[in-house]
Amino acid sequence: MCEKKPVFCVMGAGHGGLAMAGHLGFMGFEVRIYNRGGERIDAIQARGGIDVTGDEVDGFGPVALATTDVERALDGVDVIMVVVPATGHEFMAETCAKYLKAGQIVVLNPGRTLGALAFYQALKRSDCVADVLIAEAQTFLYACRIMGPAQVHIFRVKNSVPLATLQAHRIPQCLNVVREAFPQFVPGDSVLKTSFNNIGAVFHPAIMLLNSGWVEDVADFEFYHQGVTPSVGRILELLDAERVSVAAAMGFQASTAREWLYYAYDAAGRNLRDAMRANMGYRGVMAPHRMEMRYITEDVPCSLVPMSSLGKKFGVPTPLMDSFITLASAMHDRDYYAEGRTVESLGIAVDSFRWLLVFDKPQPTEKITAMSSLSISLL
Repeated sequence: MCEKKPVFCVMGAGHGGLAMAGHLGFMGFEVRIYNRGGERIDAIQARGGIDVTGDEVDGFGPVALATTDVERALDGVDVIMVVVPATGHEFMAETCAKYLKAGQIVVLNPGRTLGALAFYQALKRSDCVADVLIAEAQTFLYACRIMGPAQVHIFRVKNSVPLATLQAHRIPQCLNVVREAFPQFVPGDSVLKTSFNNIGAVFHPAIMLLNSGWVEDVADFEFYHQGVTPSVGRILELLDAERVSVAAAMGFQASTAREWLYYAYDAAGRNLRDAMRANMGYRGVMAPHRMEMRYITEDVPCSLVPMSSLGKKFGVPTPLMDSFITLASAMHDRDYYAEGRTVESLGIAVDSFRWLLVFDKPQPTEKITAMSSLSISLL
């Protein structure tokens, strides 16, 4: 007799949430979907599931429950897939905190940078005592777009996506369950490595800001294929080098964006622009027509800001990161650095990062803060 398949709950009914829930249903898993707004939920409930189109996934995905009631959504599920912009991670943690049960797995899809830690802290602030396993994906599994009510198109499913847990020794425990549905998830070394191999930090804000005139024009254009001109491509390579340099200063080697494109999509080229253009998964992905969207509002405070913050703490200049943070802040009349995830806002001492990265423990003579003790326990 076969063991029971894990039951999934997808939290979030945006592009990614519909793709993941529809795919899970299509593969025969029991899946529920939660969203705080009712319009998309009502359409899924009325249809009984989600219509998925695409070369790799094409069919109907039944959904067992589509609801705005988080308690019903989480009751009895094994895996909770959080599929919302990173700016919503802490809200989702606060929303589900009192309904989580010991043994449940929470996966942030993706965590962006330091998302798992931010989620953990939000649970603790909400007095959650359940021993839940918190994980983050390095990037989102799908390139996808909503096509209509309860309808989503999947352009591409990535070959592999590293996944890491806050307690790194629990990565196999997490993957044993999650890989029943998604064999694309592979072990990540640590949440710091998944955080710094967050390639959206390189691609999303820079392409948006460097194409802002075109984004706000009426003309359509392909975000990755037309938005990355030779000049934009060169800037992306330099921005990527800053990300890799900060990671190196922290003690580990991050993948370059070109390496990531090959790893995730089998896309290669002489330079970053050529590799992006060789990625068939990016073809047909159109640019948005407004600047006030998640490629800025999520990826600046939850990706660029924490990388820049860590660069400052470890003595690595990040002039391009800082420039894009400043431009985005000016454009939106906000202070993204003040709003974002920083070493200070997350309450972690630099030394605790060093202990985490080198898999070492502080000497008895060292002063250990509550948060540095947490960081050590993550191992």
